[in-house]
Amino acid sequence: MGEPKENIGPLTVDSLLAAARAELRRLSPAEAAVARGARLVDTRPSTIVQVASTTKGATAICAHMLAQRGELDLDAPVARYWPEFGANGKEQIKVRWLLSHQAGLPLVDGPLTFEQACAWHPVTRALEAQKPLWQPGTEHVYHAVTYGFLVGEVVRRITGKSLGTFFAEEVAAPLGLSAWIGLPEEHEERVARLHFADAFSVEELLAGMIAATGLDADTVTAWVESMWSPGSIQMRAGELGGALDNTSGEYMVTRAWRAAEFPAANMLADAHSLARMYAATVSDVNGVRLLDLSTVERMTVVQTDKTRMYGLPPGLDIPADRSFYMSLGFWRACPPAYMSLGFWRACPPAPMVGPGSFGHPGSGGSIALGDLDAGVGFGYVTNLWNFRPDDPRASNLAKAVRSCLG
Repeated sequence: MGEPKENIGPLTVDSLLAAARAELRRLSPAEAAVARGARLVDTRPSTIVQVASTTKGATAICAHMLAQRGELDLDAPVARYWPEFGANGKEQIKVRWLLSHQAGLPLVDGPLTFEQACAWHPVTRALEAQKPLWQPGTEHVYHAVTYGFLVGEVVRRITGKSLGTFFAEEVAAPLGLSAWIGLPEEHEERVARLHFADAFSVEELLAGMIAATGLDADTVTAWVESMWSPGSIQMRAGELGGALDNTSGEYMVTRAWRAAEFPAANMLADAHSLARMYAATVSDVNGVRLLDLSTVERMTVVQTDKTRMYGLPPGLDIPADRSFYMSLGFWRACPPAYMSLGFWRACPPAPMVGPGSFGHPGSGGSIALGDLDAGVGFGYVTNLWNFRPDDPRASNLAKAVRSCLG
C-alpha cells in the first residue's frame, strides 16, 4: 500500500455522482458517499439508517486508536486489561484474536434476555464464565454479536468509557459525523424505517453464493448446511444466548435496541459519515487523521488465511479468500488471483474498491470501507434490507468508484 493519490478532479466527481445516482434510483431507497480528505461526494440528503455489522469497523477503529497511542497491546492477553476474563481456558487469549474472530467465543451459553443484553454487564459477565469452543488462535468463525462486547469491554477497561461514548467523543465529534453506537433520543426522528426485500429460496441462496465465491456447488451446499442450518454455529451466534430473536427481528425496530450499545451490530449512521470516518483512517480530513500509515498497514494484515473455519464437517475446507478474509477487525479485498473481468473482486460479501481496500459490510446491504492506495473512504447505507449474497447495489457503486479513480 502506498500514499494517497492527488484529489479527485471535478470531472471525476461529476461522473461518480452521475453513476451513483443512476444506480441508486434503479435499485432502492439508499444513500452512498465517497470522501477523499475534506472533499465529499454524497448522493442523497442525510437520514440515519441501521447499518448492522458495518458497526464492527467503527469498533475496530476505536481499538486501533488505543493501540496507536500505546494504551493497548494487541499481543497482550485480554486479561491484562480485563482480569475477570482470564478464566475457563481464556487466560492466554490475545487481544488480536478478539479482533480477528479467532478467540473461540462466538456464543454465550445464556440464557440471556433482551433487557439483559441491553444492560451490557450481564453479557460481559457471561463471557467471563464462557469456555472457548476451540483452542484460541487456531480456528476462526464469525463472532456476530459477541465481537462488540469483547472489544468494547477492553476499550471500557482502558478508558473508563463505553465503546459508544469513546466513539462519540474521539471519532464522531472531531469529524462531525452523524453516527452513533447508542442513539440519543433526540435523534430518533431521523431514523429511517426499515423495509425488507422479498424472501428468496434456498436454491437462489446457493446460486448466489456459488457466483459470489467461485466455489463448486457441492462445497457451497455443504458449507451452508453446516454453518447456517437451525442450531448451527452461525445461527446461534446471532442469538446471543437467547437475547435476540432473529426469526422475527422485531427488536431491531425498538427504541431500546437503538438506545443500547451493541458495538458489533447497532450503529445508526448516514453514508456521508461512514465515508468520512474511513477517509480519516487513510488521509487528513479537515485536520483530523484517526490512524497513521503504520497503524493501517498493521491492522489490515489478513489473519484468517492460516486458520480453519470452525464448524465445518471433516474433509471440508473453505479457503479464507473465498469466505472470511479478515484482518484485525476488517474484511480485506481478495488477492490478485481473484480478479474478475478486469475488476477487483472482493471476498464475499464485501464489495471493495481495490487491493488496498479494508472495511466491513452489514446485514441488509450496507458497507463502509477505506482504501489507502486511493486515499478514499466509501459508505453505502440502505433501509431496504436485502440478504441475498449476490445483492448488486453496493458492488455496482464500488465499481463506479473504481472507474472514477482510474
